[in-house]
Amino acid sequence: MCGIVAFVDNEKPQIKDKLIKKMKNRIIHRGPDSEGQYVDENVALGFRRLSFIDVKSGNQPIFNENKSMAIEFNGEIYNFQELREELIKRGHTFSTHADTEVILHGYEEWGDDVLKRLRGMFAFIIWDFKSQEMFGARDHFGIKPLYYGKMNGTFFVGSEIKAFLDHPNFDKQLNKEALKPYMTFQYSGTQETFFKGIYKLPEGHCFHYKDGQFSMKEYWDADFDPQDETFDQAVDNIENIVTNSVKAHSFADKGIKVGSFLSAGVDSSYVTAMMRPDNTFSIGFDSTYDETKQARELAAKLKLKNTDAKLTDEEAFHTFPLIQYYLDEPDSNPSVIPLYFLTRLAKENGYKAMLSGEGADELFAGYIDYGFNSNSMLIRWFTDKLRELPQAKRYKIAKWLDGKHFHGQLHMFRALAPVRESKFIGQAYIFSPDEAADILQDKYNCGPTIDDIIDPILKNVEDKDIDEVAKKQYLDIHKFMPGDICLKADKMSMANSLELRVPLLDKEVMRVAGHTPTKYLFNRHGTKWAFRMAANRHLPEEWATRPKMGFPVPVRAWLREKKYYAEVRELFEQDFVKEFFDQDKILQLLDDNYNDKVDGRRKIWTIYTFLVWYKQYFIDDFIPEEVKKLDEVAE
Repeated sequence: MCGIVAFVDNEKPQIKDKLIKKMKNRIIHRGPDSEGQYVDENVALGFRRLSFIDVKSGNQPIFNENKSMAIEFNGEIYNFQELREELIKRGHTFSTHADTEVILHGYEEWGDDVLKRLRGMFAFIIWDFKSQEMFGARDHFGIKPLYYGKMNGTFFVGSEIKAFLDHPNFDKQLNKEALKPYMTFQYSGTQETFFKGIYKLPEGHCFHYKDGQFSMKEYWDADFDPQDETFDQAVDNIENIVTNSVKAHSFADKGIKVGSFLSAGVDSSYVTAMMRPDNTFSIGFDSTYDETKQARELAAKLKLKNTDAKLTDEEAFHTFPLIQYYLDEPDSNPSVIPLYFLTRLAKENGYKAMLSGEGADELFAGYIDYGFNSNSMLIRWFTDKLRELPQAKRYKIAKWLDGKHFHGQLHMFRALAPVRESKFIGQAYIFSPDEAADILQDKYNCGPTIDDIIDPILKNVEDKDIDEVAKKQYLDIHKFMPGDICLKADKMSMANSLELRVPLLDKEVMRVAGHTPTKYLFNRHGTKWAFRMAANRHLPEEWATRPKMGFPVPVRAWLREKKYYAEVRELFEQDFVKEFFDQDKILQLLDDNYNDKVDGRRKIWTIYTFLVWYKQYFIDDFIPEEVKKLDEVAE
């Protein structure tokens, strides 16, 4: 796991050398073990390394045999050994044993098609010295981030936006069109980031940059194509691929400690049971918001070691600004807080990599928002039968159900209606567009609409005759997962120089998930049911069937406790807030929530998150102390 940053322009090499050092210092948290760089008249490549494979000789950039190409890579390739053997047979000479070099020689051999052969999480760039062309790519699911943009004649690309800030050609401006979508989605919902002119390379995409021209294309997409199989066959297939993926994701050089996170939920519990690591880690709050008890119980049943910690409200709340700095863009998902401290706990105990359970809900239909809205087994059974009807009949029944009011109506409607008509946009819906418009200043009441954002995704599956749940999964795989789940997993782990591996978010696991009939995953018994039954072969039933909880965070309690309410109010009262919001209205919302007149916690937290993030980047120009010290040494 590493941090990469590069830029292309015609500045003198001596100036490039100083700039790239400063830029890679900004992301030292991504790779404190070692560093590397290369500059010439056309390009600057900067690298920070957190080493796992070929610790001694795997530093980057890595060059090919005749030094006509160089690569910088962030991530892990889990099938690199078999690819290495194939490339050696084809005549390629390797100078390291690192997985990075497999991509480079693979690109020499197969061009862009090397991406079809990779299994792993990755973001990389390759510079071709002969053609003066850059090729780059991001993994299938967007587990690893990659940003790019061109400003004032300089093309930037890197793992984190903050790495660009110190370059004199980087023009730091707020993207006004990012705020309104964020108010609904809780994360940056557009391809252009909150920094105007800087974009996220989408998941499953690659790019070329040559002669000042940028081009991008999709090389992979998730496919839901259910096969004719029995329930037992589906469970067997899931068990086999999870076993395979956990084994592949557990690899590291001798002496590198790899553990797993463990919560009360089935996903991390299943991964832990299959991995059986030397140590597991759990986090909770020093209050009623605590899952560590269940994690300790499971660890004891599995005869595994568990290390846990309890967060105080004070520590959690006051670390939040630092967390938003590391995220690059505002994300009001409260789970960023415990995830930051959980990765720190593992790092403090000497671990460099952890396995976690992200991805199971999207791939195996684990969210209740997909349409699990009734506690009545009869309603759920009847709905399962309706879902077996032809698509046209399902849609006709949904149309009749729309607007009706009786127990079970919502459950049936969401199961049968087209995704667009069910108003599903993903796993967060904080402000409606009208609610956002009501509190935003006019000049920020702009940007793409919800339809503008989700239509390009939905059009790929909208007309397919598959279950509506699968279409919702597809939307989450392209929005919520890369925009929120993967982003916070990468940024919070890297903030603590820890690699987070997600064996359930793997292209081979996706192949099995895509072939599994939805009726085995999402039915009257529960969500991701076949997955749970595979897990139940290795876990006690209580863990395998426990409803999804997520990371519980005491935001509600904080906003109704005088001390934290006062701190949030102090921020809401500052003059710069008037630039973005109707200050009277957001203060009224905060006061009404504090006085228990409304439950406005998620709305307040979303506003608060943006203001905290904006203050870090545009008012305080925050820089961590470790970065300041490196800059002082360089000067």
